[in-house]
Amino acid sequence: MPTAFAALSIAITPASGREIQLTPAGLFKARDGRPAGIAGWKLDAQTALKVAARAAARKTPFVIDYEHQTLATEKNGQPAPAAGWFKTLEWRDGAGLFATDVEWTAKAKAHIEAGEYKFISPVFGYDPKTGDVLQVEMAALTNTPALDGMDAVAALAQDFFNRSQEPTHEKDRPMKALANLLGLAEDATEADISAAIVALKAKTTEHETTIAALKTQAPDPAKFVPVETVTALQGQVAALTTRLNDTELEDVVQAALSSGKLLPAMEGWARDLGKKDIAALKGYIEKNPAIAALNGNQTGGKGPEGRTDGELSATDLAICKSMGIKPEDYKATLAEQAAA
Repeated sequence: MPTAFAALSIAITPASGREIQLTPAGLFKARDGRPAGIAGWKLDAQTALKVAARAAARKTPFVIDYEHQTLATEKNGQPAPAAGWFKTLEWRDGAGLFATDVEWTAKAKAHIEAGEYKFISPVFGYDPKTGDVLQVEMAALTNTPALDGMDAVAALAQDFFNRSQEPTHEKDRPMKALANLLGLAEDATEADISAAIVALKAKTTEHETTIAALKTQAPDPAKFVPVETVTALQGQVAALTTRLNDTELEDVVQAALSSGKLLPAMEGWARDLGKKDIAALKGYIEKNPAIAALNGNQTGGKGPEGRTDGELSATDLAICKSMGIKPEDYKATLAEQAAA
């Protein structure tokens, strides 16, 4: 935002001491009607808080010189000794903006007490479109009352601040933002920021080189197989494995049934176990004794000794007990075999 500069002369009162008034309150103008093109300069409580905050954020105090010589020293070659310094700004409703911690030099005190200097002329930046006061820059002891000679002072101020540097708060803002983006502390120095940028550029160059190298490398067909091919092979292997497992399970169950190590009533259970864990089923069958009564027809079609028609013999009951089979299930199995 463009900033214009102005100087305003305000009388030093005997009660000033360490306090000096820098601006009036509200809307104010020079006696000859300046600033041109706008209603006047403006400062209210809300705007003054921003001005005071900017002053508090500044590390060096504001200088009070003699007759704005600081602004003219480059052109006239004369020294610009300080008359005093201030740092703290305070807004007073109905009165204006004050510096409350002025430290006068002994020479300046003597000039003021002797009546040799009677006015304070602050230099402040303002918005040329609205007239709002933006920041205080410095002040001077002067005997030019009521803004006489303002043109010369304003021109010197504009030239001086354009040649020097931006207001501290405006310059620091992008530097803090840049430090934040780089992961540095807000108070990082320009050297810290520059070093971080150099390191970031080096990493970027390294990554770009790596990416370029990878793009030039074609995959070796002998080492890489298309994903579609791998997926198809996995499906074929899974299907083949399932078929082999089913065949093995069928062989194990049929052999156990034929040898009498597995009762027909247990066939469903055996198949369920085999699908989940074929090794467990094999282990069970190996430990299980063969039951002769289920292994062929040893009686030539006649019922076993001790068995009456439709009833289980003592041997049958012993088999049921040893195998943990319900007698009625075993009885049904014998009936199925007799019918076959």
